[in-house]
Amino acid sequence: MPAILQTKNVHLSYGSKEALHGINLDFDDHSITALIGPSGCGKSTFLRCLNRMNDLIANTTITGSFQFHGQDLYAPTTNLVELRKQIGMVFQQPNPFPFSVYENVTYGLKLAGHHERKFLDEQVERALKQAAVWDEVKDNLNKSAMSFSGGQQQRICIARLLAVQPDIILLDEPTSALDPISSAQIEETLITLKKDYCIIIVTHNLQQASRIADRTAFMLNGNLVEYDLTSKMFTQPAKQDTSDYLNGKFG
Repeated sequence: MPAILQTKNVHLSYGSKEALHGINLDFDDHSITALIGPSGCGKSTFLRCLNRMNDLIANTTITGSFQFHGQDLYAPTTNLVELRKQIGMVFQQPNPFPFSVYENVTYGLKLAGHHERKFLDEQVERALKQAAVWDEVKDNLNKSAMSFSGGQQQRICIARLLAVQPDIILLDEPTSALDPISSAQIEETLITLKKDYCIIIVTHNLQQASRIADRTAFMLNGNLVEYDLTSKMFTQPAKQDTSDYLNGKFG
């Protein structure tokens, strides 16, 4: 089966400074891919190319090919609202809207024109169950999402994204602001979700990548150094830089 998302020769510049130097990465459905590397290596910059979040940064130039289901992500006709529904994003800090849990999860559905209560109720339950937070919030759906713990807030944000049924979930260090127990809950949630989604995660946590990712891409100074099955890269890295990074010699 062809990859759900294929990127070729991706270059990105902020003004005259090039931050990504020709990245080639393909992403399969029903899998988790981790992007690892030291701070400033281009992981998050590359991730934000995948749903055109870098469009919001002035003076940014992006070249290369981005094929999603065979369609050009950067075509002039691309509807960015639709694109970001299909390729959703979860950020480093939990960012629930200052509304109830119910209003958070139905936000995207209402934007898309869904207002039938029965349908919304069903989707809220489905999304919160998928995000493994239903049992913790089901009796408090009208309570502010901001009143829950950081880990619960992050899973509510994942549910908000899942409510609109995306194809791809992008996560930019989704557990770095969380305690170990909450982080483990998010990891378990992601492993369950990969049955239905393509998941791409930027993480600083090498143990996390080794635990949950099917494939791992190691980036350094805006270059893709190595991309392979996680089990292979962590035990038999092909490149010396990869080995040095995984063994803590820099980063």
